Amino acid sequence: QVQLVESGGGLVQAGGSLRLSCVASGRTFSRYTMAWFRQAPGKDRDLAAAINWSGGSTSYADSVKGRFTISRDNAKNTVYLQMNSLKPEDTAVYYCAASRVVTVTRETYEYDYWGQGTQVTVSS
Repeated sequence: QVQLVESGGGLVQAGGSLRLSCVASGRTFSRYTMAWFRQAPGKDRDLAAAINWSGGSTSYADSVKGRFTISRDNAKNTVYLQMNSLKPEDTAVYYCAASRVVTVTRETYEYDYWGQGTQVTVSS
């Protein structure tokens, strides 16, 4: 069992930055592909960014490429999402997720564990 706890959300003006953190319990964090999904009101939960176990492979939604950076520190059981040049359309609840799939995956059904989410609100 893996428990995920997100932090770092909040209210920011357009053009600003936030860094989300997700701390995982357990000793097998380094075996999991990790991801950040986001869900805006009335919309589906979609991938923002994902990273494989070593950090050597990443995947981003087209809408965040060049603005968001996902990284991980396996020694600290933590995955990060650095969000720069934020836009109002980035407003959503952001969820951390862990998958046993070895390769980076964008599919929600392939993620086994989820955090409770952290709200990010970008004002115009």
